[in-house]
Amino acid sequence: MPITPIIERCRARLEDIEFGSVREWKARHPGGKAVGCFPVYTPVEIIHAAGMLPVGLFGGGNTIELANADARFQSFVCSIAKSTLEMGFQGRLKLLDGAIFSSICDVARNLSSVMARNFPELHVDYIHHAQNMTSPSAVDYVESEFGRIQRSMERLAGHPVSPDALAASLKAYNRVRDMLRTLYRIRRESPHLISTVELYILARAGTLVAPEDHLRELQEVMELLPARQGRPKDRVRVVIESAFCEQPPLDLLQVVEDAGCYIVDDDLLTGWRWYVEDVPEDMPPLRALAESYIRRSVYSSVRHDGPRSRNLGLVEKVRRANAQAVIFMPAKFCEPALFDYPLFRLALEQANIPHLVIEFEEKMWTFERTRNELETFVESMLFD
Repeated sequence: MPITPIIERCRARLEDIEFGSVREWKARHPGGKAVGCFPVYTPVEIIHAAGMLPVGLFGGGNTIELANADARFQSFVCSIAKSTLEMGFQGRLKLLDGAIFSSICDVARNLSSVMARNFPELHVDYIHHAQNMTSPSAVDYVESEFGRIQRSMERLAGHPVSPDALAASLKAYNRVRDMLRTLYRIRRESPHLISTVELYILARAGTLVAPEDHLRELQEVMELLPARQGRPKDRVRVVIESAFCEQPPLDLLQVVEDAGCYIVDDDLLTGWRWYVEDVPEDMPPLRALAESYIRRSVYSSVRHDGPRSRNLGLVEKVRRANAQAVIFMPAKFCEPALFDYPLFRLALEQANIPHLVIEFEEKMWTFERTRNELETFVESMLFD
């Protein structure tokens, strides 16, 4: 059996703005509740341990026409915030029982309040992530904040979350993240075997189903991948950076690959791949999650730096992936990405790593200008 049917099934799931997979899960779990998780990071293990379904909330893409959301936000706000709110006004989020936002930026903070004000039936929560990652009290603080979120989810679910249930959820998500890390390694070492578009579809589709179901899909792909045929091509190996929150259109990722690039690493869906290694399973689960958030998490423009700067983290990512260049892909009006770009650019220039900037928004329909820029960039790399 080829991998293509699995990819097509997953693509249909993530392009379904009616959340058909969530409705199917609720039909199989009478009384079960679903909680939307706005990018970037949410401790989904807590939601899952409460018997509820964590659901990735990534806006409406280019399928949503804004009719009401513009009146609630300034004109210079990212697309994902507006289309997420618009989905609420259009009734597309009625199947969600709750939604969690976090302190990734001012827009996410304000969206949390706007959602709560306009949809009082929705259980809205907000995570205050640690601001000082190097403080001796950082782990204690994050543990207490995750504990508050657990109590909030218990109220929504209508029952307590046992330590055993939380430990089981932690283990389930560890298996999923480990499988994704393996697929990322395969893509990095043999990008001709699985494209970034395919890998992204697999990962994104997993934000709409239970981790047990997602793991089965990933295992199925892993079993089929060795039989896949493919020959390496003369392409430029690149890293995509600054796509940590609002996700670029699939067609834009395809344009990057078609222009002659192998995307060998990225920060797409980074919140669902947040930990660089497994969360410890031999300590109290909340403590393990808090310690991992502080000490085992990826660098990001919406996560305060720890002992090492994210500028150095980007250079190390490029070196580790054996990449030749970086493509910055910030969403339009994304302040964290745009604020970080000058620092990232300086670090890359000092490391003699070329880069290109491609700004995007959800409503992109044509990509000819971007295609020309990419092809020119690739040619300059290949024939310099």
